[in-house]
Amino acid sequence: MNEQKDQYAVEIKDLVKRFGDLTAVKNISLQVREGEVFGFLGPNGSGKTTTIRMLCGLLIPTSGWGRVGGFDILKEAEKVKEHIGYMSQKFSLYQDLTVEENIDFYSGIYRVAKQTKRDRKEWVLKMAGLADKRDQLTSELAGGWKQRLALGCALLHDPKILFLDEPTAGVDPSSRRDFWDLIYQLSQEGTTVFVTTHYMDEAEHCDRIGLISQGELVALGSPQYLKTELMLDKVIYLECDRCLDAMVSLEQEQTVKEVALFGRGLHLMVEDVEAASAVVPTLLKKQGIAIAKLEKITPSLEDVFVSLLGRDKTNSQRVKAK
Repeated sequence: MNEQKDQYAVEIKDLVKRFGDLTAVKNISLQVREGEVFGFLGPNGSGKTTTIRMLCGLLIPTSGWGRVGGFDILKEAEKVKEHIGYMSQKFSLYQDLTVEENIDFYSGIYRVAKQTKRDRKEWVLKMAGLADKRDQLTSELAGGWKQRLALGCALLHDPKILFLDEPTAGVDPSSRRDFWDLIYQLSQEGTTVFVTTHYMDEAEHCDRIGLISQGELVALGSPQYLKTELMLDKVIYLECDRCLDAMVSLEQEQTVKEVALFGRGLHLMVEDVEAASAVVPTLLKKQGIAIAKLEKITPSLEDVFVSLLGRDKTNSQRVKAK
């Protein structure tokens, strides 16, 4: 066990959480290495937040086992809380306090030692780019700045493991990019980052990701592994007029397993590219739909997710992790 604690920042086995008749998390097992940026990816309601709250010692698991930072999430929940940083979806900030007052408040919550409190506060202000906004009311900050302040408050006690629950939800694209720059910086300095998201482009930048659907872990591995080794279906990009009409028609076509709207066109998940490429033009021509482009492409993470969820619904097939 000592070897595992040294190697893994987070380790869970067969984790389950039930709320009455609802099983929100179903036998999830995974390991997160120290210093890793681990993305937990899934749609809203898939069980991401429930899982992260169990790992943070905020919810008691129904069954299963887990350690965070070497501490048992069932028996040592308070120890877990002392050694992690947690940033919730709602940015738990006090709107009627200034930036500096929020930092001072959370310094007290995290019991930051008096001799280091001032240095940690200045570090947070510099890291988050908030030094010139320290006297501004939090309610007056734009979403991206509130996000940075919430992250800074979660880091005041210098935790080695950071949990971020949908940290970029509702934030503009520029602020999202800036926020991820901060995540990379923290990871390079040795902090383990466990982040939940439903943004596919963000998941691309994680060292590894876990795909969760309806409370179950359906895939686990690096983005490259998921796209090249785990993706069993081929992907064809179709650009045409009347995309929605084409989508309805193709959903009935046997050579096409899944259809997803993607930008100006459609992504078709198929087993046989040649067979689908022969059938699709004929089918759409009968519908009076003109094709501008039809070509095989490299799968995106979104394609992988759509493919795995479709396969999971049909076969209840669990995907091997790497």
